[in-house]
Amino acid sequence: MSDTSLLREREHPHCCHSVIIGSGPNGLSAAIVLAEAGYGVEIYEAQPTIGGGARTLPLTLPGFHHDFGSAVHALAIGSPFFSSLPLQQHGLEWVHPPAPLAHPLDDGTAVMLEHNLDDAVHALGSDGQKWRSIFGPLAEVWPQLAAEVLQPVIHRPQHPLLLARFGIPAMIPAGRFARFSFKNARTRALFAGIAAHSFLPLDAPLSSSGGILLGAAAHAVGWPMARGGAQSITNALASILKDLGGHIHISSPVTLLDDFSRDTLFLCDISPRQLLSISGHRLDENFRQRLARFKPGPAAFKLDYALSAPIPWKASECLRGGTVHLGGTLGEIAESERAVADGKPPERPFVLLTQPTLFDKTRAPEGKHIAWAYCHVPNGSTFDMTDRIEAQIERFAPGFRDCVLARHVSSPAVLESMNANLIGGDISGGAMTLRQTIFRPTSAGYATSNPNIFLCSASTPGLGGVHGMCGYHAARAALKSFKQ
Repeated sequence: MSDTSLLREREHPHCCHSVIIGSGPNGLSAAIVLAEAGYGVEIYEAQPTIGGGARTLPLTLPGFHHDFGSAVHALAIGSPFFSSLPLQQHGLEWVHPPAPLAHPLDDGTAVMLEHNLDDAVHALGSDGQKWRSIFGPLAEVWPQLAAEVLQPVIHRPQHPLLLARFGIPAMIPAGRFARFSFKNARTRALFAGIAAHSFLPLDAPLSSSGGILLGAAAHAVGWPMARGGAQSITNALASILKDLGGHIHISSPVTLLDDFSRDTLFLCDISPRQLLSISGHRLDENFRQRLARFKPGPAAFKLDYALSAPIPWKASECLRGGTVHLGGTLGEIAESERAVADGKPPERPFVLLTQPTLFDKTRAPEGKHIAWAYCHVPNGSTFDMTDRIEAQIERFAPGFRDCVLARHVSSPAVLESMNANLIGGDISGGAMTLRQTIFRPTSAGYATSNPNIFLCSASTPGLGGVHGMCGYHAARAALKSFKQ
């Protein structure tokens, strides 16, 4: 063990010394919970910038500030844990676009998802009342819904009827749910795009879950952006931790847990594969085998743009949407996601796009813009999707390429090189199979075979997204375990 490790042990009593590996939203959330409980907390981050998937970086040209990972944050503003923190007092400001979502179609129009439920009902015409009946009751009780859903699937529910109202339709394949629920092809396409956030093929069980949750969030809390980028969320969390006495070490990868005392409490905001590689002999063989069996999910292929002008959408309504879904009809989106599940790069990919500078001028030089766009590809794919993504953008915004000043290409390999949690480009924390959704990565939840080691990443219950609930629940589990 190094001299610096010995110094850390002298500075913190064994019973109150905790180490957090990784400074993503879950790692920071776990650190805050432990610091509030009186623990000495140190975070070790391998990268030179904290935040994991919630970082804002200069990826293209000087003065253009791009989100490395997430850019739109429905689950962050709707997070039960984040809502309990004074994030606004620590510099976080939410920016709400006029509409959460635009879904352009080939006829030159766009289906809009409005934040106000009454406006959404009106916009969706003949499907409006059905939309209200599905999402209205969930949006009205969003805090209770988020608390129930963003924790282990198997738990004693505080609101069993609410959980059933969400969970039963969430089990239905999204394609079937859309066709059964909505009469209009436009509404079916809208729901398909939201459901496709799950990275699941639309004929798979659970593929409706993301669509139902994010649809409810759109009306309850919106799909906002953080002014200045996702880094503002990270910086606010880090500022709260600093006030509680926590410390963060950047450019400090942890390669072996044996570098620390065996009495150290570890909260690991890392993938199961990483935990396996650094744990040495601290985990028993059965648990190590469970970690080894945990499968990564499909990958993202992402493009960041510096633009000379706003994207020239054929449907001008798209300029109101914080997020734009490019995929056309339900059938086209289903075909794209099925190709990914079958291990093929989709010919006409479903593309998720946002242009933050329409709503936050701080992100680019005056008069200039940024955008990011990504699609789903098989895990570890080496196929260059740049032309196919840009063809989809041009399909709905002819002349887009003429606006491009610079682009940054993030293949699955590049994503993993910039964040080791993103195994093969997987930004979801693991494949969303039924088994892995229930047991992520084990039936023990956040605990491991070692009572001092807990996993708190997106590979644990609460699932992916910037909401901190994996870290919150893992830290609570650790505190409960240590009190026994």
